[in-house]
Amino acid sequence: MGEDHFKPALLVVDFQEDFCPPNGSLAVAGGRAIGPVVNALLKLPFATKIATRDWHPADHVSFAANHPGAEPFLSTTTVANPHNPAETVESRLWPVHCVQDTPGAALVPELDADLLDSVLDKGTRPDIEMYSAFYGPFEDPGRIADSGLAERLRAAGITDVFVVGLAGDYCVKYSALHAASEGFRAVVVEEGTRCVDPGTWDQVKAELAAGGVKVVSFEGPEVERVRARREE
Repeated sequence: MGEDHFKPALLVVDFQEDFCPPNGSLAVAGGRAIGPVVNALLKLPFATKIATRDWHPADHVSFAANHPGAEPFLSTTTVANPHNPAETVESRLWPVHCVQDTPGAALVPELDADLLDSVLDKGTRPDIEMYSAFYGPFEDPGRIADSGLAERLRAAGITDVFVVGLAGDYCVKYSALHAASEGFRAVVVEEGTRCVDPGTWDQVKAELAAGGVKVVSFEGPEVERVRARREE
């Protein structure tokens, strides 16, 4: 895709009650504070605007409560590829969060959801931890829990994917890295995200840069290019 062709998408990741203070079971410090930036981005002429939701079954593998003796945040578990047990990932365990059809799974009310084109649910399989909006962490013998997002964006002619939401060190990071690996120009708007572990943000930015993702400012030229874009 040429640098002169620009058809951007906005991906608002997991801006849900359980990830936000004051009552979220997995509240990210300052999580609600991203609202004004996210809503300002939603008002810009992106070609498509998609929100994701963690939408977990109650028996999800990521919940510490489903692992006897485990502690949220502190414990991990080994998750195996259901189609290839030799492929495993070590996964951090969390408090029960974003269970399907519960108040905690709802998008926050301050999100200007009327400006979204669609909402994509992820993490619906009980046996796979799925941080990314695109697919799970396993690759052999092929992508597992593929949401179809990459194909959908390609079919729409999208060139660039702007990512905001929660949390910067998990679902935002992996969604942006997968967007880049799928061939899109990927950026994270820094003011539009917060981290579970804020002290890791510099490390996360280094990982994003290594994966071809730019971390940009809401006031920077990348967002300005969206502002100046004419609807097709």
